[in-house]
Amino acid sequence: MNYQELAQDILKLVGGDANIKSAWHCATRLRFLLKDEKKAQTDKIEALDGVITVVQAGGQYQIVIGNNVAQVYDALVEQDSRLGENDATKSEEQAPKGKLTFKSAFDAFIAFISGSFTPFLGAMAGAGILKGLLSLFVALHWMTPTTGAYQIWFAAADGIFYFLPIILAFTAAKQLKVNQYVTVSIAMALVYPTMVALTTKNTAINFFGIPVVPTTYTSTVIPILLVVFVQKYLEPLFNKFWHESVRNILTPLCVLMILVPLTFIVVGPISSAISGGLAGIFMALYKNARIFSGLIMGAFWEVFVIFGVHWAFVPLAMNNLSKFGFDTLMPLLLPAVLSQAGAALGVFLRTKDEKMKGLAGSNTITAIFGITEPTIYGITLKMKKPFYCAMAAGGIGGAIVAASGVHANAVGLVSVLSIPTFISNGIWLSIIGDIVSFVLGTILTVFWGGVNSQKEAAVETSAAETSNVSEVETTEVDYNSATQIASPLTGEVVPLKDIKDEVFSSGAMGQGVAIEPTVGEVVAPADATVQMVFPTGHAIGLVTDDGAEILIHIGMDTVQLDGKGFETLVKKDDHVTSGQLLVKFDIETIKQANLEVTTPIIITNTKNYHEVDVVANGNVQQKDKLLELK
Repeated sequence: MNYQELAQDILKLVGGDANIKSAWHCATRLRFLLKDEKKAQTDKIEALDGVITVVQAGGQYQIVIGNNVAQVYDALVEQDSRLGENDATKSEEQAPKGKLTFKSAFDAFIAFISGSFTPFLGAMAGAGILKGLLSLFVALHWMTPTTGAYQIWFAAADGIFYFLPIILAFTAAKQLKVNQYVTVSIAMALVYPTMVALTTKNTAINFFGIPVVPTTYTSTVIPILLVVFVQKYLEPLFNKFWHESVRNILTPLCVLMILVPLTFIVVGPISSAISGGLAGIFMALYKNARIFSGLIMGAFWEVFVIFGVHWAFVPLAMNNLSKFGFDTLMPLLLPAVLSQAGAALGVFLRTKDEKMKGLAGSNTITAIFGITEPTIYGITLKMKKPFYCAMAAGGIGGAIVAASGVHANAVGLVSVLSIPTFISNGIWLSIIGDIVSFVLGTILTVFWGGVNSQKEAAVETSAAETSNVSEVETTEVDYNSATQIASPLTGEVVPLKDIKDEVFSSGAMGQGVAIEPTVGEVVAPADATVQMVFPTGHAIGLVTDDGAEILIHIGMDTVQLDGKGFETLVKKDDHVTSGQLLVKFDIETIKQANLEVTTPIIITNTKNYHEVDVVANGNVQQKDKLLELK
């Protein structure tokens, strides 16, 4: 996949720079707030190679990419750096405003919650899993809470939850475009040790005679979100009042002096009442309709994900954790995730389409570890019946998990790795429910998923259309043939896994090899067309005449040189022959800038090949045989 080209196409088809208010990404999707979604050419975007589907929900225009979303987003930011700031193209006053409706208000709320939690969801999920593992270690008597190792790891696991208002202040303030550092200062005041101690001791204080109700703010969500909302209206008033020469100092001063006491006196008690009410309602529903709750959440959670409204449940789960010390919602969601993985496995076992088999096999694994969007949009929802099978399996598994009464002691990405966070009474019945959802999703899809029905229908139609043809020419594929890629550099071969850039070493961009060059010249590794040339000259993309997509990235972080030491000899769309000189670069210039000169040669469309074999080692010369693609 050529990320630069895909990003360029997406930027154009969503209506261009002028139509984008803000953009960010989650684990699998590019998320846009567009000024006018009607300007986006959805059909053309969905047809792009590398795009799974488009979802318009929660006030967001969501382009589902899959595991490569970060690379596509980075390419998008390279073309429009403003997007990396997650800011509006124009001020909000210039953005079009429509009549406020319940739908628009709800969409805005979902967008706000999504944008606030997405940036640190990975860190929170990792910390939650660590917290669960510590509970598991204690339960198995491998550790005790008094050991130094436990206490250090627990600090690593619990820190993000304890100081959640601080990190949430930063991301929420960014969403509402207020001074992030002022909001963080307010959040720090809420969890300041002296104030926490007063709450712990239930000590009453007052602010100029106004009583302050002791309230706990550590690990909370709702108070700081309300604070940001109030700051949104308070901060502009002071910005207008103070002259620009003193505004940067006096506006934060006034906001802190007013909003911190206001939070302790008014916002805190209000948010506490809201939190208590939400927690009470949820627990009442859970206690009185537990099985039904599990059935609904297990069956329809992925539907909520499709429409983007699942973010509304995140504050609820966090609130449960803050109020009760545990959450009963998260365990109900794992059957929904695992049922999709099971349905993907069912497709893998049943399909006769080799391409679909490969896609379903890989997505079974990613779904088990909590990334379900590629599975849903690329497989189950696309084929319809497997999605329904997964819903049925998830509902049954969710009902079993609900019956177990298990709860979570941390909140994060729901996956099989979440199970240690569910350690409590009923854990074994809960695991049985999870297994049932996975196995049942597989079985239902194998027997009733209609996996090959579309393909068989297509074959029958094709047979009917060609029934009058006396002879049909067929092309025999030689699976023993291989595409040869020569070395574009002279130097020492370095295994891809050993280079320092994780994007390349992890294989996220594709398989290949790296070379530590001794000569500052890059030549064409095969007859090819130049697909992409960076203006800085540090990277070049080629498509060989055999269809292999090759990225040659000279050095690590060499984009920082802004073209210094690089000379590009070809341009986009040029056709080059094997051995033709493409780029000259000065090795010493790169080294003097304290940058790595190690150069990855990546096959970016690796998924089109069964194997990418490195056939050279040690020192190689330009034009020596380097890779074989089979």
